[in-house]
Amino acid sequence: MDNKPQDIEHWLTALGNPSADRDYKPGHGRLLTLLSQLPLHQPKLRIRVAGTNGKGSTSFMLAAAFKACGFKVGLYSSPHILHFNERIRVNGIPVSTAELWRSLEILMPIALEAGASYFETATALALDQFSRAAVDVEILEAGVGARLDATTAVPADMALITPIALDHQNWLGDTLAEIAAEKAHVMQGCRYQTSAPQENAVAHILTAFKADVSFCAVDQSLWQGLSAIGMHQYTNASLAYKALQQLQSEFPAIDLATAHQAICECNIPGRLQYIQSASANIWLDAAHNEHAIEALLPFLPTLLDSVHIDVFDAILVFTRSDRSLKSMLPKLKPFSLHLISNNDESTQEYKKTSAVAALQDAIKRQPQGHFLVLGSFTTVAAILEWQNGSI
Repeated sequence: MDNKPQDIEHWLTALGNPSADRDYKPGHGRLLTLLSQLPLHQPKLRIRVAGTNGKGSTSFMLAAAFKACGFKVGLYSSPHILHFNERIRVNGIPVSTAELWRSLEILMPIALEAGASYFETATALALDQFSRAAVDVEILEAGVGARLDATTAVPADMALITPIALDHQNWLGDTLAEIAAEKAHVMQGCRYQTSAPQENAVAHILTAFKADVSFCAVDQSLWQGLSAIGMHQYTNASLAYKALQQLQSEFPAIDLATAHQAICECNIPGRLQYIQSASANIWLDAAHNEHAIEALLPFLPTLLDSVHIDVFDAILVFTRSDRSLKSMLPKLKPFSLHLISNNDESTQEYKKTSAVAALQDAIKRQPQGHFLVLGSFTTVAAILEWQNGSI
């Protein structure tokens, strides 16, 4: 085996398609089979994070706060943008390819025998890496749902629930209530459980599952120095901070002032990430469903004002074909001279066009323009690889 990041991705992809719920295999048995072969170290604190949008941002903020307070932190998030190693971080640094191979050589034969998925094997890799590093705190971001997600196969001390909306209906149900019931299981067995503000129907289901679930308040004035761009990030920051407040009595090393500063300074890849290509100004965001775009909309006027323009030269929205964005595309149009999407039924010209090709065309028309690209992390990765000259 060659010790290269792309080889790790190649081996894991052989287990299944890692794109969102296409890789989802409900159940805990396969992961427990993988873990049975590992002498895992028990962290002082294990935290699960579930929800529809904001899981990654909340997890990154929480990890940054714990690290700033002197804890050794393992963060497992998904998906990655450029390299698989990004999914598994210790104190903010992706684990090395050499370390991943040590775990993979043990786990891959078992994964193949057990029929484990890409995500299940990746979760086992993360837990093994955190054990080898003897982290104090493990933060596990759920993949799909929670009840039968790989991340809930291991016991946890705390559960965080980000805003819940419709997504992954093929697996979780067609209604908000059904999806909330699936995600409520992230609280199973936890001593602490905290949720972002939720719609009434969702809040009712969460409190029915765990009566002592705490809902955080969102005080925007507390987060005026937040580096993460977007009003929805106030919610994510508030949820992470509320978790730290809950844990402070048990873990007195948590200094809330230090934690607040770390959350404010946390930069999250793929969330309104700014890049340049020659003289073109480009923002990338992994908003790939209606709920995520709805959360982004209120901040767009602020972003436009900050760069002294009235509208973007183009907004590009490139998502999977099974994502319905009918209600969102019209809401984006007022913020742009041109709306370009592979998911717009009113036009056919971009159905088979890549996000990179569409952005290149837009930049040719306006070389010094301002562009916003929305889509999955796959879309964000494609743009970054193009910018880096990889494609």
